[in-house]
Amino acid sequence: MKNLNYFFLFVMLLSFLTMHSNTFAQSEPVMYFCERYDSDDGEVGVSDRFTTGYITVMVKCDYELRLEDVTVQYDKYDFRTGKFEYYKKFDFAVDRDMKYIFFERNDESDLEFEDPGFYRVFLLDEDGKTIASAVIEIID
Repeated sequence: MKNLNYFFLFVMLLSFLTMHSNTFAQSEPVMYFCERYDSDDGEVGVSDRFTTGYITVMVKCDYELRLEDVTVQYDKYDFRTGKFEYYKKFDFAVDRDMKYIFFERNDESDLEFEDPGFYRVFLLDEDGKTIASAVIEIID
């Protein structure tokens, strides 16, 4: 019985320490998607599943991303090979102090998904290094 009491005390102490420790759910930039970004309403229609057409790619971070020239790249999943393959990419210029960025359709970059399927979307820095990524499903 004495060992059981010590075990119970140990579990309680461990639980207490765990509850008071600092944990961070996300320490890296997060990518997600929405139908559009509005200056008044913010992100409209956030999801990971959209119909074919245009979307807005969102990237949020706790710190300045320190980027200038970036690329949003789409890789499409090929069910025949079981691999993601390059689909297309779009180049953007951003401010180095940005922590929260939205990438939307413009004259140079339409961010359109023409074909249904699963896509892996990347935010790449000027050296092609992945800053953030996420998977999205496009349906008819």
